[in-house]
Amino acid sequence: MKKKFFEMNYSKCWKFFNECRWHIVFALAIFALLFIIGFTFPIFFREGIFDLIVKMTAMIEGKTALELAWMIFFNNIKASFFAMALGIGFGIFPLIVGIFNGYLLGFVAREAVVNGGILVMWRLFPHGIFELPAVIFSIGIGLKIGIELFRKDSKLKYNLGEGLRFFVFVIFPLLLVAGIIEGVLISFFN
Repeated sequence: MKKKFFEMNYSKCWKFFNECRWHIVFALAIFALLFIIGFTFPIFFREGIFDLIVKMTAMIEGKTALELAWMIFFNNIKASFFAMALGIGFGIFPLIVGIFNGYLLGFVAREAVVNGGILVMWRLFPHGIFELPAVIFSIGIGLKIGIELFRKDSKLKYNLGEGLRFFVFVIFPLLLVAGIIEGVLISFFN
């Protein structure tokens, strides 16, 4: 019984993923472009980003690996869910999330490389292979939800329902693993 439940849900997730594939590719392209801009030209919003980094550093100070994992997981779940669900606003919010996060990650990666060398990027890799796809999927699904509102035969209820299924069965587990890995790595390297 449980096996059929998971088979059915993952089958529907795969079908919905295929329906969203070009929205996800677009989300990835926007994210990658802004990452490159943030890495190559880290000149925009410098003070604001450094203020954000200082605040985030203060938030994680003194936390255990489990507390860090929970905090990171919760923040990523919230951001990914809103990037997807707020696509209902014609896809504007997911687009902003992709632009902001791509630039921010590029900017921070540049600063990390400048201050710690290229090998510091290996610290980001273990959790990034889980977190980044989850975020990109959320943005892509949010774009699909928003863009499809412009169609005559908009399937808002279907897209929201399948998006939620995808969130529960694919995005949630990816972010859980990413949060655990990132929490452990941050506590290990602090």
